[in-house]
This record gives sequence, C-alpha cells and structure tokens, in this order.
Amino acid sequence: MPELPEVEAAMRRLRKAVEGKTIASAHALHPAIERQFPSAAAKAVENERIEKVERRGKHQLIHLSSGAIIHAHFRMNGDWLLGTVDEEVDRFTRAAIELTDGTRIELNDRRALSALSLHPRGSDPLPSLGIEADSRSLSVDYLETALKSRRGPIKPALMDQKVIAGLGNIYAAEALWHSRISPKAVSSSIARPRLERLVAAIGHVLHSKNRPPGRYTDTDGRDRFEVYDREGKPCPRCGSSIKRIPQAGRSTYYCGKCQR
Repeated sequence: MPELPEVEAAMRRLRKAVEGKTIASAHALHPAIERQFPSAAAKAVENERIEKVERRGKHQLIHLSSGAIIHAHFRMNGDWLLGTVDEEVDRFTRAAIELTDGTRIELNDRRALSALSLHPRGSDPLPSLGIEADSRSLSVDYLETALKSRRGPIKPALMDQKVIAGLGNIYAAEALWHSRISPKAVSSSIARPRLERLVAAIGHVLHSKNRPPGRYTDTDGRDRFEVYDREGKPCPRCGSSIKRIPQAGRSTYYCGKCQR
C-alpha cells in the first residue's frame, strides 16, 4: 500500500503538473470510480481552475477555483500517470482528467480500489485524522496521550490513521524494529523511554535520506527494508530469523530477539 512517502511524492508530481491549469474534461473509466465520481461530477469540474494540490495523511486534495475539492485516495495500489491527451490511455487507468493545455492525468490502479470523489465548497472530504507522521509536532507527549487508553498491540495502533496520519504497514514495522519494540506490545504499557525511541524511529524511517531506493511495488522490495517482507531472512542487527504474524488483517514482520 502506498504510504506517506509514496503519496507525498505522487502529490508533488501532480502539483507540479496541474496547479494553475484549467480542467477541460474528466472521465470515470471504471464502474467503481463512476459510482464515486459520476457524470454529473465530471461535468461540474469542467472549466474549473486547479488552485492548489495538497496531501493530508494518505489523502490527496485538488482544490478548484469554485471552492470545490476533488478527493483522491490510492488505497492499495494506485498512482498518478502524467501524460498528454494525444497518448493512449493505460489499460489500468480508472479515471482521467484532461487539461486545456493538453496535459492528462490518470488515476491508475491495477486492482481498481482507488477512490475519487467531488465535494462541494465548504465541505470536508477527510475522515478524522491524527497528527502527520512526518510532522515535527509528533512528540512523545502526543503519542503517550494517544496510546494511554489502548489495550491492543502497538503495531495496529500505529496504523490507525486517527492516531498517526500517513503511517502504514511497511513503515510501522520498520519503525518498531528500529526502536526495538515488539509489535505485540500492549500500546498503553509502553514506557516513555521506549516511546522516545519510537518517535525518533518514525522520523528516521520516513526521512528521504534513510529510505531505501525504489518504490514499494519493486519486485525486490523485500531487500530494501530491515524487516518488512523478509520472513525467514536474518535480522540485520542480530542475525535471528525474521518472523511474520497476522495483525489487524495485515502481515507484521519483526525480530523476536531484538524486539521484546
């Protein structure tokens, strides 16, 4: 799943390509998207100027001159394709927006799980979100307060967007490894010194200088991380075999020796 770094990179590419430009037409190209972004919505965005593109957590917001907002979410496998109107539309493109200068942006998703919707001026398309995972305001005090009433394991708690916006399965696993915290640890029981390590680890794994090269969809992705998708391989720190357990419907990877 695209997480904060991937969505941020995609948003910046989109921002550079479309801000200040005018929409000529929009089209939903898959029934799932058409239910969210019907022909009336597509018609409504015609001749709208794109004033601003921003990210909040894993969500992307395209602000239009009328005050309306196009909300996009990649879900499991989405991305933007940027091209021109004279190019062939990709087979996995689920929606396309064409601009008056000839630019075309495509919401591309092999699994057709992405979301695209139009929201009128004054409405808020976002769910309740916690602090941004890459925010300098993410502090030990904040995390301690957010986790104090949670009796479940720490890994799913970190993935809860109401706690930390933008942090997902991959980087939560990596941050827990760096901070030597078991993903099974009860959230409210983690002592403040360990939370200090966790906050630092989240910042570390999300920093562009510390992230492995490539994208989350790379076929050799397991070799790009310390524990994520490395079941059975040696822990880079102690050499013990990396384990995998299911948590909240997702696979969690960790070192049983280092992370206690």
